[in-house]
Amino acid sequence: MHKQTLKQFDPDINAAIEREKQRQEEGLEMIPSENFVSPAVLEALGSILTNKYAEGYPSKRYYGGCQFIDEAEQLAIAPAKQLFNAEHVNVQPLSGAPANIAVYFALLKPGETVLGMDLSHGGHLTHGHPVTYMAQIFNFVRYKTNAEGKIDLDNLRQMALEHKPKMILVGYSAYSREIEYEAIKKIADEVGALTMADIAHIAGLIAAGEMNNPVPIFDVVTTTTHKTLRGPRGGMIMCRGGMIMCKEKWAKQIDKAVFPGLQGGPHENNIAAKAVAFKEALEPEFSDYARQIKINAKVLEAEFIKRNYKLCFGGTDNHLLLIDVTNKGISGKQAQIALDAAGITVNKNMVPDDQRSPMDPSGIRLGTPAITTRGMKETEMVQIADHIDEAIKNWQDQARLTSVRQQVIELTKKFPLY
Repeated sequence: MHKQTLKQFDPDINAAIEREKQRQEEGLEMIPSENFVSPAVLEALGSILTNKYAEGYPSKRYYGGCQFIDEAEQLAIAPAKQLFNAEHVNVQPLSGAPANIAVYFALLKPGETVLGMDLSHGGHLTHGHPVTYMAQIFNFVRYKTNAEGKIDLDNLRQMALEHKPKMILVGYSAYSREIEYEAIKKIADEVGALTMADIAHIAGLIAAGEMNNPVPIFDVVTTTTHKTLRGPRGGMIMCRGGMIMCKEKWAKQIDKAVFPGLQGGPHENNIAAKAVAFKEALEPEFSDYARQIKINAKVLEAEFIKRNYKLCFGGTDNHLLLIDVTNKGISGKQAQIALDAAGITVNKNMVPDDQRSPMDPSGIRLGTPAITTRGMKETEMVQIADHIDEAIKNWQDQARLTSVRQQVIELTKKFPLY
């Protein structure tokens, strides 16, 4: 066995990690799906639990020597139940997409219809986009937002009555508004459909009581454990109450869909890191953090409106903003590249019914979770809006972009990452 440090044994990969660390420390991470985990989460993630195979579930493993692995996995399940008021939790999905796929295979038959949110209107690839394999197995019908930027419940009801879906799916990756889960559940009940919510982006806000919680209302809820929940990269499936015989029947089907249906041995080091993150989310400080995420997003909303930016969906109720930059004479791709040069990380993104291509869309998506983790508040949001505006206005002027980058570095020095 090698006994050298990473720096000694593989200086190249070590150097790449150090450069990425410097990029994170000196830049503004504003992709809304990104965040910074705590040292304790990192410690669990890099622990010796990575050495152990543990196919199966606590007390029902296929391998021996899992008694302490069982303990660690239960320490992840218990706080997750508490955070989301869930009756059953599966913490083994490797990420959000596998979690969603597991639910489809657990509760649907090939060819059955799912109403899911259109990608360009804020949905996610796994909600039925034609490029995904799931769209070849299940019949996804995609609904959109209305002219005011809200999910049109009347239209959703009409689509449900017309298509008779087996499942209605809500959740998003770029939508910036609250969801009326009870109203959607009423529509689903009218047509006899299951309900599924993907809360990957807003799980941390829900856990802190800052957004509506679908777990007590919907049949099944999936999430990632990173993003606003501020844990390691991973997934989770929850269910409660609304699912008939949840614990005895459908929860078992979901567990079987995860393992052995889609995955082999769970990544128990990752699950231990989830346990740490969930425990952190139960602390009062996490509620303060989640509240500040929304405050910071609202400040950015106001600042961008002042500067004549077009905000999709009319604004934000959560942690993100989707901005159409067409009126600034720039594409989303050009804006992303310019902001990268200025030390501000966002992602290019489709806007509703975008006429441009996904790789060169009209918009950018940005959010506040990571910069809020660093301790930035309202004053910094005003500065950041100024920096973003200057970079977009001067996207072809490398000297101006370098100047903004230096200002960003000075700002981040006040908020050390670790």
